[in-house]
Amino acid sequence: MRRFPKIIDLIILFSLNFILFQYSWYLSILISIAIFLGFYAFRVYDIETMNSLNESVIRIFAGFILGSVLILLIYPFFDNIITRDTFFYNFIFSLIIFPSIHKIEYSLFEKHANQKRYLVIGREDEIGNVLKELEEKTLNKLKFVDYINPSPITLDELVNDGFSIYEVNRINKIIRFVNKEEKHKYDAILITDPKLEENVKDKLDEYKELGIEIEYLPNLVEKYLKRIPLEVAIKFKEYYSVIFEHDYESPAKRIIDVIGSSIALIIFSPFMMITTIMIFIEDRTPIVFKQERIGKNEKPFTMHKFRSMKNVKTNGPKFADDEKDRILKVGKLIRPIRIDETLQFINIFKGDMSLVGPRPEQIPFVKEFNKGIPFYYARHKVKPGLTGWAQIMFKYASSQEDTKIKLSYDLYYVKNRSTLFDLRIILQTIEAVFWKRGAK
Repeated sequence: MRRFPKIIDLIILFSLNFILFQYSWYLSILISIAIFLGFYAFRVYDIETMNSLNESVIRIFAGFILGSVLILLIYPFFDNIITRDTFFYNFIFSLIIFPSIHKIEYSLFEKHANQKRYLVIGREDEIGNVLKELEEKTLNKLKFVDYINPSPITLDELVNDGFSIYEVNRINKIIRFVNKEEKHKYDAILITDPKLEENVKDKLDEYKELGIEIEYLPNLVEKYLKRIPLEVAIKFKEYYSVIFEHDYESPAKRIIDVIGSSIALIIFSPFMMITTIMIFIEDRTPIVFKQERIGKNEKPFTMHKFRSMKNVKTNGPKFADDEKDRILKVGKLIRPIRIDETLQFINIFKGDMSLVGPRPEQIPFVKEFNKGIPFYYARHKVKPGLTGWAQIMFKYASSQEDTKIKLSYDLYYVKNRSTLFDLRIILQTIEAVFWKRGAK
């Protein structure tokens, strides 16, 4: 489901442009990819979008505008070939055809995709909320049928250990999963607690011989949720502790940071000049807001932003939502479109930050969260970023509970970071700015 609609759209776009450009395959590929990248940036292929015709039309429209901008970048090389008809036919075709195709693809997936039934090695009260989220995210194509806590102790001890009589009876019933005649009830077994796994290793080997898959919770949550919930990280602490000790940074990332920040400073320089003048007229100096933030390996650095709030003293660090009354008039203009953040391209050029990474946090908050939130340290294994996976996937965190959820996306980024992943985040940041989602 995840790749199929993208492949179909690319084939359709290529076929249309192949005809428009009189069988010029290389130009058809360039135009098709430009439009596709626009769609991708605006999350046209998210399941939630494909299920709604209205949402599909809106996002395809916005994505086509971005794709057209990309086409204009190559226009000088093909000014005699790319015409207004190129944009017109691609626009009409995209807006009319693709929303309907996506809705049909979604309906077919929802109706015909096979359901996978799991027996869960673990306790529902500890991990049930994560599995419920998985069921919803996969449109119930993953179904967690039964839970079992395979402990080699007596039933009386189970009751004393906090199990209800109902749970004990259910465990008695489910324990039959070791019998070969029960194999048809489940398509796979899911390990949600590695300690409990140790108690049934021999029986799991029997199931493997019967062709029943043995899967692990981290693989499922990362594949479908694109985050690492803290409940999962804690359960698989040994695994993730080793993963998060790896702090290697690809040289390609630094090259992209230097080139990207240099280009951005040139492009945004007129807006930065206008912002400087507007802040001075409304509230005089200082124009630039400087603050100590935590960088890679918890090394402090000075982050720069255009000042968007009144210059008054505050008592300690605060979440941005707690300081709405201090926002300047110019701040209300530049904050939603992130112009106030453009000075951070200087931090990126210097090497304090990266284009992509977890947002740099204030020092007092980091000290507090390091004490109260497991694995919070791991987000500092990479350079902080101007944008990041957590910023585009979750709202601004205005409490410690929000911070925990946002951390789950940061952890996913730290574990799965790559150049292609960074490029995806940069593309989808455009959508986050227009849809006014994410960090403030």
